[in-house]
Amino acid sequence: MYKNIIFDLGNVLLNFKPKEYLKTKITEVNKVSEIYKEIFQSEQWAMLDRGTITEEEAINIIIQNSAGNEKLIKLAFENWYELLAPIEDSIKVLRDLKSSGYNIYFLSNFHLLAFQYVTSKYDFFRIFDGGIVSYKERLLKPEVGIYKRIIEEYDIDPKESIFIDDTEINVKGARKLNFETILLKSPKDLRDNLRNYNIHI
Repeated sequence: MYKNIIFDLGNVLLNFKPKEYLKTKITEVNKVSEIYKEIFQSEQWAMLDRGTITEEEAINIIIQNSAGNEKLIKLAFENWYELLAPIEDSIKVLRDLKSSGYNIYFLSNFHLLAFQYVTSKYDFFRIFDGGIVSYKERLLKPEVGIYKRIIEEYDIDPKESIFIDDTEINVKGARKLNFETILLKSPKDLRDNLRNYNIHI
């Protein structure tokens, strides 16, 4: 019997579509992929998730490493947290799970300032029973240590738990510790995916 449902945040509960976001900020269409790579695929982006660098430090290094895109990089970082908008279908599932008596947690790679923004702005965070976020732990999914942290912190039995993530490598990481998992390809499928585990809400 499943007792615990553990959610990733990005593209599970919160939209995270950086290329779409960049298209709203950058008028030079040919620059979108370049800026995406320089920011969102940079070593510094992962360091922000790990909590080993500040956003200001990351911006400065990304600009130094850039092929002359300083203005566009600064533009991209302006108000970028706004792209992290709630996925309403998923939030409804989250609330229904809580109402049905399940323990709900989050386990996510996330930056400090972005996490502070979303947790202060969106009230659904109040209904979680707890959660683990990468920057606080200095650990990233799919590293084994971050899954162990949520097990230890909340005395969770992985065999009684379902972990939901949109990234296959993170799902595989959870399976190594005996979590049941859902690789969420579309938030619209979340309720149906849960029904496959006889969770009817």
